Amino acid sequence: MPITDYQHAAQTIADFLGSLNQLGGLRLKYRITAGEGARDPDGLEAREIYVELAGPDAHMLTAHNGELLRALEAVAAQMLRLDPREHDLVSFDSGNFKALRASELRLSAETAAEQVRHSGLPFSFQPMNSRERRLLHMVFKEMDDLETASNGEGRDRHLVVYRKGEAPPEQPRTFAPRDDRGRDRGGDRGRDRGRSGGFGRR
Repeated sequence: MPITDYQHAAQTIADFLGSLNQLGGLRLKYRITAGEGARDPDGLEAREIYVELAGPDAHMLTAHNGELLRALEAVAAQMLRLDPREHDLVSFDSGNFKALRASELRLSAETAAEQVRHSGLPFSFQPMNSRERRLLHMVFKEMDDLETASNGEGRDRHLVVYRKGEAPPEQPRTFAPRDDRGRDRGGDRGRDRGRSGGFGRR
């Protein structure tokens, strides 16, 4: 179900993060924004709850391509009983990690685009979450000569880019290479009614 009570949702996440600090021994500070104030100004995320994390242990969140950050995000979405298709309503970030990741994906998209134009063959990115696939879709929408499609199911779902007017491929071709942190390099380089406050520890 969608988020109808922002205050309750924000408090649920705050309690979760407070327990994580207390029981998990982590040293994290957080700021939770809900409603209109949480919306992504760039339109890359459909978020209605935005959680910014900082503190001495924040580096753990973004290690290994942000695995822990995404795990906390997924747990929070489940606690709010969101349908898997609505998990994008909750977004966790730390140290501007997602913005930096977006820049990397844009670079990968530009490199992949040149490869498709040169070779004429479809190009498949590594499997990634729905947020990152959406970002790539948006980048390629700015390129009049290319189109995109999502292939695969579940954890294997990935984006494919191909020349406009051609049938989308049913099977992936070549995955984009990944660096030693598991990130795509692309191509040959390889309603403010809720809780909003300052960082605080619970």
